[in-house]
Amino acid sequence: MTLATTNSDRTGRPDRPTVTELRLSAFRTHRGAAIPLGPLTLITGPSGSGKSSVLEAFEALARLGSGAALGQIFRDPAGCVPERAEADAQGRRGFRIGCTVDGPAGPVRLDLAVQAEPELRVVGERLTSEGQTLLSTALRDPGRSTVQAAWHTAGAVPVTRAPLPDDRLGTALLPLRVAGKTEGQRRVLAAAEQVVVALRSVFPCDPQPQRMRAPVVPGQGEGGGRLRRGCDNLAEILRRTHTECGIRHGRLVAAARAGCVGPVTGLTTEELTDGTLRAVLARGAARHGTPVDRLGEGELRYLALALVLLTGPGVLAVDTVAEVPPAMQTLTVVADGLDRALDPRQSRELIALAAEMCARGHIRLLAAVGDGVSAPKTDGTTVVDLGP
Repeated sequence: MTLATTNSDRTGRPDRPTVTELRLSAFRTHRGAAIPLGPLTLITGPSGSGKSSVLEAFEALARLGSGAALGQIFRDPAGCVPERAEADAQGRRGFRIGCTVDGPAGPVRLDLAVQAEPELRVVGERLTSEGQTLLSTALRDPGRSTVQAAWHTAGAVPVTRAPLPDDRLGTALLPLRVAGKTEGQRRVLAAAEQVVVALRSVFPCDPQPQRMRAPVVPGQGEGGGRLRRGCDNLAEILRRTHTECGIRHGRLVAAARAGCVGPVTGLTTEELTDGTLRAVLARGAARHGTPVDRLGEGELRYLALALVLLTGPGVLAVDTVAEVPPAMQTLTVVADGLDRALDPRQSRELIALAAEMCARGHIRLLAAVGDGVSAPKTDGTTVVDLGP
């Protein structure tokens, strides 16, 4: 895959594809919701307002962009259907989500309609740019496991039609189906690739303190030496970042000093006699540091999230597009309950760190937080309140 590049200074378009809006047209508790996404986006609101649903929809689109099947993503598809949504004459009920991705190809809209009952399948997909439909799919024959797709070509044949699987995102399949011989085909490819690159550059993060306390065996398990979603291999990644980038590791130590109890002077790893690693906080002039398994849940989550904010796709377990240079991709971290188990001081320090890193263009962050969390007043921060 090759992503078309455009000089952002000349066109005003961003060089790297980014998701700028998430739409929950009909998804769980949401109807007609449009969520603007900035470099740092915090979703707030009381319990039950649908904060987690926003992040769930975003992650679902990200996984679809990576080629995952519907059944791998929506384990309870009926639960995604808005409450009190009535079935049609054939007993069908479903949900609709979508997003807008800005980048070298300009703003591109992706809208997806999914049937949840009586069986899970895509029933419609639309990819549009500047008011023109570049791809549309529709379920024509319920007896077949395909949708009829039509994409713009602008050649001797203005539209190409072909069946696509009804359990995959058609946009993610287009780079394998479109030759790119005509101007129209190249436009379709540029739009589809822009959406796929943005959606695949996503790292869902949910640190699990109970799993982070145990020593780890380096190089084993899912992720191949990269930080996993639950951050249970924290010690392995700390050793790697300490070796690879002293500046960022020093910034991580400063963050640990701000968010952990006691005079933190370092953050190291210790190899045990059985070959496993554990992370250790150095405490002032003390001869022995404090193993992280003795830290509280809030301190462990704080350390893991700070590490995520200070690293990148080469360290995090992200399924990026290998053919596209890292400079053309923007990593988006998705964190539900960013402030879970954190005290006010830790929440404040972590969000300040997020604002700093997002302002540098290092990452983007979409996070759900509690009502009491205050957001920094910066140009790159977007706060979406789902409360009444």
